[in-house]
Order: sequence, then structure tokens, then C-alpha cells
Amino acid sequence: MHALPAPYLLFLGDVTEPGFAKTAFGLRDWAGDRCIGEHALPNASVTTGLERLTPAEAAARGARAMVIGVANQGGVIPPGWMPELLAAIEAGLDLVAGMHRRLGEIDALREAAARHGVRLHDLRVPPADLPIATGRKRSGRRLLTVGTDCALGKKYTALAIARGLAARGVDAMFRASGQTGIMIAGQGIAIDAVIADFAAGAAELLSPDAAPEHLDVIEGQGSLFHPAYAAVSLALLHGSQPDAFVVCHQPGRQGILGTPGYPVPPIEAVIEQTVLVGRLTNPAIRCVGISLNTGGMTEQEAARVIADTGAQLGLPAADPIRGGEAFERLLDACQG
Repeated sequence: MHALPAPYLLFLGDVTEPGFAKTAFGLRDWAGDRCIGEHALPNASVTTGLERLTPAEAAARGARAMVIGVANQGGVIPPGWMPELLAAIEAGLDLVAGMHRRLGEIDALREAAARHGVRLHDLRVPPADLPIATGRKRSGRRLLTVGTDCALGKKYTALAIARGLAARGVDAMFRASGQTGIMIAGQGIAIDAVIADFAAGAAELLSPDAAPEHLDVIEGQGSLFHPAYAAVSLALLHGSQPDAFVVCHQPGRQGILGTPGYPVPPIEAVIEQTVLVGRLTNPAIRCVGISLNTGGMTEQEAARVIADTGAQLGLPAADPIRGGEAFERLLDACQG
């Protein structure tokens, strides 16, 4: 469990690629009542649309923490961010981050936090004494979101499915496997911070034995087709042992994010590969639907893409954020 001090000021650093600000967008969209504004360096071109505030202004309005809303490649904290992070500490704000580079490992931040009586919260810290995976079949049901790429909607889809099924009276729970999901849910395990030998075991721990009708909706990570992140995707797939999975895709995205020369695979290839490798720990694994990120499309364009994708693949397809009848049909498939 992670009890984080709210409300938050979202820090966007110097981000120019929206996909690398997914933590800020996730908090805005799923924990908006905890977000008071945003702060960024002058050369940042990405915005959440929240009011721009300095750390001192945010603190004066009641903010209690500044959250690093960036999920950049390698989870680094660049030197250019340091003045803003120190300014937040000096304004009396805790710092919250889910980076691979931990706040508590940076001497200047640790010393400043001690002087000003604030805390540093590192969320990409796996639990101690994680087990290796057993491959043992667990009770309960599990659904995993997988993707054609990273940063295109696996978390949003899992949250929307869990919330939608819970509204129907289904015993469903969102299981966070990444920094943003943990910030939203208040609990979870950042799978990509776990030593490789223990990653599948961490995924087993994330969705333990449950009642027969209980459904864990597990947030996916990376993509089996991503040259950098496929390893964490595979560990999560094997450890989750999903009975069902939903493929997440952004129509129009041509290349793997941040990796020139690697094209986004077709949805059919993701289904085939996920079933092929997922059968190791759950021979009955199956794809139950497609989640499409149609942000930026008109209603008519989105409806056409959703209908065409569903007809082409013979599976329910929907944009969970748009909702509607298409999403209800996707929920039907997930519930069954």
C-alpha cells in the first residue's frame, strides 16, 4: 500500500513527446480530484491542460506533493530537473516519483528533504523477498491487457474494464503493475523494477488466489514486440496466467515508440504471439476483445475504425474512453 499526500502538482519536466508524459495524463484522467495543477520547464511542449503553477503557488493553494509525471526511457532524472525538484522541496512539498533512478539515491534531494521536513516517495521499489514463479494454477479469474506497443492505453483499458464490470456488480479489481497505476490505485508492484528471475513471481503475487468468480484485471506493460520492453511483458504474461486478454492498439501509429526502425505489429500478430507464449502457464488463454485508442479522431472516424476492426478480427472492439454500446459488448466478453 502507498499512502501518498494529496493534492498533487504534476511535474512535466522538459517532455516534448506526449507518450512520455503518460503518468501525468493518467493521474489527470483517473485521479483528477487529487491534481491541483502542472509545472514544467520552459522547453516542455506537452501539457495536461491543468493550470500552470510554480511549486510555491501550488503549496499556497494546498498542494502537498509534486509528482514527477514523466515516464521517460530508462526512468532517468536529468540534471536539468534538479532546480525545480529542489524548489518543490523548499516550498514544503513532498516529491513522488516512479523512476528507475530513485529520489532517495540523490544526495542533494535527500539532504534538502531532511532540512525542510518533507518526504521522498519512490514507487518503483519492489517488495522485499519476492518469490520466483511456480507456474501453479491459482483460483479466481484473470484478465490481462496487452499491447501492440507501449504507452497506448493498457492502463486506461484495465481501469475502464475493472470499473465497468464493478458497476455491473461483478467482483472485479484493478491490479497495478506500473508506477502510474500504483499512484492511482494506491497499491501494486512495478514489475519492470523487479530483478528478472523474480518478475514472473512478482506477477503471481500481484494476483493471488481468489474466489472462483473474482476477476483480477491486470495492467499490462510494454509489448511482446518491443525490442527494449518485451522481457517485462513476457514475465507479466507468464506470472499473471490470464484466462483472457484484451489487445490494446492505437490506429495510425506506425513505429514503436522511441525505437526507430521497428514498425508497430498488426493486432493479429499480437494475438497469435500472446496465445503462443501464454499457453506455457495457462493452456486455455484466449483473446476476448480489442481496445482502440482513438484519441484525436472525430466520433465518425472512431466509430468506423472500431466497427472495421471488430469485423476484421471477429472480436468485440471499442474505445473504453468513448464508451457506448461497443464498450458494453467488450465488457460482455470480459465478464464471460
